[in-house]
Amino acid sequence: MAHSSLLTRRLAAATIVALPALSLDAAPALADSITLTPTQDVRLRYEHVEQDGIARAADAVTIRVRSGVAASSGPWSALVEAQGNLAIVDHYDDTVGNGAGYPAVGDPENIALYRAQVQYKTAPFTLIGGRQKIGLEDERFVGAAAIRQNSRSFDAVRGQLSLTKHLRADLTYAWSVRTPSGINGRGAKPTAIGGDNVFALLAQDTPLGTLTGFAYLIDQDEAAVQGYRLSSQSYGARLVGTRALAPKVKASWQLSYATQSDYHRNPNDYRADYYLIDGGLDLRALHVGAGYEVLGAGKGTALTSFQTPLASIFKFQGWADKLTTTPPDGVRDLYGSLGWSWPKLGAFKAVGVQAVYHRFDAERVDRRYGDEVDLLAAAKLARYGVSARYATYHADGFATDTRKLWLELTWAL
Repeated sequence: MAHSSLLTRRLAAATIVALPALSLDAAPALADSITLTPTQDVRLRYEHVEQDGIARAADAVTIRVRSGVAASSGPWSALVEAQGNLAIVDHYDDTVGNGAGYPAVGDPENIALYRAQVQYKTAPFTLIGGRQKIGLEDERFVGAAAIRQNSRSFDAVRGQLSLTKHLRADLTYAWSVRTPSGINGRGAKPTAIGGDNVFALLAQDTPLGTLTGFAYLIDQDEAAVQGYRLSSQSYGARLVGTRALAPKVKASWQLSYATQSDYHRNPNDYRADYYLIDGGLDLRALHVGAGYEVLGAGKGTALTSFQTPLASIFKFQGWADKLTTTPPDGVRDLYGSLGWSWPKLGAFKAVGVQAVYHRFDAERVDRRYGDEVDLLAAAKLARYGVSARYATYHADGFATDTRKLWLELTWAL
């Protein structure tokens, strides 16, 4: 890619600048009342994509480096962290203008300030200001998109308050969203999206689990980003709970409902609903799960269906990324999962395998979209993590057949 050599130099420079942090001891430094702690992690990933309708397959080998330092003193703390992504093999469409003719892999080369935040924390109250990572609830509405090498962060102020032992409030105002497009983002894929975003949650512990009421006011105040049509206001509730049925046998459940309508400068006039029913059963090392998620349609025209542009979307509706934008007729996702885990297997820890099946249909009309199967194997060894993923989407009326493979190695300080 055209930016490869320049970004290589920038990434190397950023790493060198951050290296002094690695020599800092976690014990108090600079002054007795200040503790400095280095932060660093590396993620090396190979991603392969085959997509019907595109003659060439995509092959991306990228390495993401994050490095920074955290300082703390009593209730106060501060964190500064940079991240850079380098494409070692760049045979892919990076979504910001490089690699035309290949399937898309949303990991463009980048170097950026990922987090720069100040925090004040006491037992009942936490206040964080600055550029920060935010993941709310299951990240269906607001998340960091951590699967991408250039994860999302927010320029925001966030306050969390424990009102009672069983009642908690969480309020965020974000004026800028730093996107996975990175420094070369442009047009509909900008580096950042400004706007007056408000995320409010109130959570109450109940005998059936945690009941959370929420409001997400998303203001995508950039004309190039779908002509403001991703600005929305969503209000709803979510219940999450678990219960032990016997020794080493546990049931879990999630129920959620939300209603969404246009907000701020969105020219569309629409209303759409969201539903989720999800249940799981843990039998020792075996996990069985199933669910039904519906993102409703409004008028059946583009971007009048239920949208979640700030979600960690990879976690939902399949890993093949065919439904990152909800189609005009909405989507119904009927899914089931089967997994097995081992706390320790030989030298490895947290070993797990998982298989997930999705059936996708339209919500507004009788139309089959397609089916998807996702497979995962992952394990940890000391500070290292390894994983392999595979996703295959079979189109039956929406998008095209797609197959994806990921091989990943991580290391964290």
